[in-house]
Amino acid sequence: MTAVPDPASDPKISFQNVTRRFGEGESSVLALDRLSLDIGEGEFVTVVGPSGCGKSTAMNIAAGLTEVSDGRVLVDGKPVDGPGPERGVIFQQYALFPWLTVRQNVEFGLRIKNMPAAERRRIADHFIDLVGLKDFADALPKTLSGGMKQRCAIARAYAVNPTILLMDEPFGALDALTRVNMQDQLLDTWSRERRTVIFITHDVDEAVYLANRVIVMAARPGRLHEIVPVDLPYPRNEEIRLSPEFAQVRNRVWHAVYHQKPQVSSSSSQGGGMP
Repeated sequence: MTAVPDPASDPKISFQNVTRRFGEGESSVLALDRLSLDIGEGEFVTVVGPSGCGKSTAMNIAAGLTEVSDGRVLVDGKPVDGPGPERGVIFQQYALFPWLTVRQNVEFGLRIKNMPAAERRRIADHFIDLVGLKDFADALPKTLSGGMKQRCAIARAYAVNPTILLMDEPFGALDALTRVNMQDQLLDTWSRERRTVIFITHDVDEAVYLANRVIVMAARPGRLHEIVPVDLPYPRNEEIRLSPEFAQVRNRVWHAVYHQKPQVSSSSSQGGGMP
């Protein structure tokens, strides 16, 4: 069984009263409203919530791709002020270079670092093997299935040795069977590499199956609604998916996402507080 990290002790990622507003004046939109959350070293956290609740905005702020309007995000105790090599980002779109092979795609970030060719190949081959693409190292992306392309993107993110993986619905476009296989593949890789992971999803079952904790966001403006611990053992498998314990956690998360009471105050335009 994998021990669950304690986010309260020296958090890896810390959102501190993070607010993000898009636009100005009466037409502005409050996307995040004073979000505070700590994520522990090596923790696997999933984030769910209604559409438009600020999930992707929060991840983009942690990635350094979007600035805060107020508050701050700390990584290893230091404020985020832009992208950094310690944070690997994986989106739903694979963003592979179509003219490069799997190995060349995985090597891309290492090439930018001016790493010697032999070392690049050793590292790339390690992670290609880790995600199960050893037999496709010389294949072009157009010959790969959707799941294989996403595994290539994950291997590329891992190759530059980030301590944090930020994943925005990476399996959202996959068919159901491929999605389940990718979940198992990701957990297997995480159990061996133990990066800190923030994983955004609309799928409640996926959120529960992967996570140490499920972060449920409130409807716009994005606020922390509920944190649901997932006290299920790792490694996880089909038996756990079908267990009464899994169903109990799933039902709690489902209720938290889809049975939220609407916010009736005027704080959505003025910056209301967290519940």
